[in-house]
Amino acid sequence: MSVPEDMVRRTRTMLEVCIEDLHGIDVAIAGGADRIELCAALGVGGLTPPASLIRAAAAASEASGVPVHLLARPREGGFVYTPREQALIADDIRTAAEAGLAGIVIGALDADHRLDVPALAAWVAHARSLGDARGRPLSLTLHRAFDLCRDMPDALESAVTLGFDRILTSGGAPKAIDGVEMLTALHRQAAGRIIVLAGSGVSPETLPAILATGVREVHASCRAPMTAAADPAELRFGFASPGRAATNRDAVERLANMVTGHPVLE
Repeated sequence: MSVPEDMVRRTRTMLEVCIEDLHGIDVAIAGGADRIELCAALGVGGLTPPASLIRAAAAASEASGVPVHLLARPREGGFVYTPREQALIADDIRTAAEAGLAGIVIGALDADHRLDVPALAAWVAHARSLGDARGRPLSLTLHRAFDLCRDMPDALESAVTLGFDRILTSGGAPKAIDGVEMLTALHRQAAGRIIVLAGSGVSPETLPAILATGVREVHASCRAPMTAAADPAELRFGFASPGRAATNRDAVERLANMVTGHPVLE
């Protein structure tokens, strides 16, 4: 079985930066991100971005060599999806494959806060088929729906069985720094069968404690408040939100420098 292209970089800790616009793509690459998670609407945890941004990210990835993974999440809120919503996610997976992206980020739960194994299995099979067709597999990440699972160790075993490459998780806490005990346990349980990608609230201040769990990949937005104030009319009409933030190159560079040279701990 062939290996996704971004799965070969395992000799050091990796930084994934989640972004939501063209500026974020450019800044993440320039700042030294190892991988990009492509989203829209980071304020609600990320949604599927438009096809135009997917194409732009694919072009930037080809030019830079930085892998891009597409978040496939059709709406904000919970992760119990109707058949029609599941079809949207399947279509997003196809879009990622046809655009040439390196991977996809997906997740779904059932009403009992367990992984929706049938839906996930169908998406994984779909992704594998598309990867075979293009001659390059899609890397598979299970997103933070995992953090809402009532039994995270059991969910990890399900993710391994399903064939995911990694799990994006904050250890079941809103912020990864508050979930370090669970992150440590999950990393040990994974035992090299699946990567635990630690995310949420990853910053220069929290990174050392998060890396001490043994995780080999970290995920951060690297955003900072925008210096230019929004136009009052834009705010009044609801075209912009107060307290806007954007991907910040200095923040990306600082985290990238901290993870560079950090050994993979097993």
